[in-house]
Amino acid sequence: MIVDTPHEPRLARVAAVVADPTRSRMLAYLLSGEYASASELAKAASVTPATASGHLGRLMDARFVVCEPRGRHRYYRLADAEVAHALEALALVAERDVHERAWADPQRTRLRDARCCYGHLAGRLGVSVFDALQREERLRSTLAGFELTVSGREWLGQLGMNPSPPNGKRRFAYRCLDWSERRDHLAGQLAGQLADELYQHFTAMGWLRRTTGRAVEVTASGQRNLLPRLDAQPT
Repeated sequence: MIVDTPHEPRLARVAAVVADPTRSRMLAYLLSGEYASASELAKAASVTPATASGHLGRLMDARFVVCEPRGRHRYYRLADAEVAHALEALALVAERDVHERAWADPQRTRLRDARCCYGHLAGRLGVSVFDALQREERLRSTLAGFELTVSGREWLGQLGMNPSPPNGKRRFAYRCLDWSERRDHLAGQLAGQLADELYQHFTAMGWLRRTTGRAVEVTASGQRNLLPRLDAQPT
């Protein structure tokens, strides 16, 4: 007998959306936080544009994805950070028994070293940045997560960043479990600014460069000049 449990989480509905291989590939492609066209998502999922259109409709109905028209074109992105965090959490569960073997694959090495995760830095680089911010009282714990201290603002200033104050539209800074490292990296408004401003600054300095998909590569110059500032060792 099936017991009606109206107050339990609606996991079946979410699972049905993610379970389809085509939709899961589209969602994984969008985890970088960037917009993508229907044709780009069709190519990423290895399906025809017509098939992609049907799946995108399903993802929008489920509020996993939103669409933004720009002129004659339509672009898609994940609906919000909660969707991104849920997808990475599912990936953690799916790979918990094969984690080290899965991430030993050479094709995943760059993705593990550094990547974008819905507008913030993830992978070893993202974890190293968060670790560095937690040292020397650069972050202070709050009920909502973290706030920057004077020491933290000074340290980020030395890296070329002038952090904006909390804008009230999203949580300022909080923990996010990293898919590849199974340790926390930083999420929230501050993490978004880190990913934007510091990525541009580090790229201009020749310390980082974007490769394919979500992967971000720490260059040889970055290993010499950036990683020591994070108290991290080159991989």
